[in-house]
Amino acid sequence: MAKLIKWSKLSRHRLFKLIECFCLDIEASKAAVLLRLNRNTVNRHYTLFRRLISAHQLAQLRRFVGVVEADESYFGPARLRGRPGARKRGRGTFKQPVFGIYERQGRVYTEIVPNCSARSLHPILRGKVDPASVVLTDDWRGYDGLVDVGYDKHVRINKAKSFASGRVHINGIEAFWSFTKRRLAKFNGVKKLFPLHLKECEWRYNQSLPTLKASLFSIIKSHP
Repeated sequence: MAKLIKWSKLSRHRLFKLIECFCLDIEASKAAVLLRLNRNTVNRHYTLFRRLISAHQLAQLRRFVGVVEADESYFGPARLRGRPGARKRGRGTFKQPVFGIYERQGRVYTEIVPNCSARSLHPILRGKVDPASVVLTDDWRGYDGLVDVGYDKHVRINKAKSFASGRVHINGIEAFWSFTKRRLAKFNGVKKLFPLHLKECEWRYNQSLPTLKASLFSIIKSHP
């Protein structure tokens, strides 16, 4: 923490207030007004917090076990500027595909992928999910063949017929996608820092304000 105070050149009081604004998810422009700081100063600190959080999320990653939900989502504008045509959602658009894994009542992991083919998704699942886990997905062809690579407890949901049947659903990861898209909407799209915002959303998901503040202070203190 002492190194951060020296780097930031802010008083301890102002730095703590800035951390609180970040945990409250107050945009940089509003935090600058509230704390009477330069917008660039706030942006610089917010970016540092996000980089530390991203490194923390990756360092804490361990194999997912138990009941695990996997799903893909797409981020970006519904239509690119200068390209005529109807607004589209999901596959077949120019949006950025992102793959997500959710451990029931637990952690979330996201990864930006070039596409949602089996070639892209299978290696991530094999590296992040224990083969003994129950893996729940929809019926997208990118999940074809998971049983053949060791996931013999792969259960698929046909959304054309039903979104859930008892505990067979992927509502957890879909709730995370909804949370993430609502949160990012207020930033009017994030391009350069999109990977950092994804990791921040993992960190924020299902956490209370006191937990977030304690976690961020711990992350900052452990930073060399």
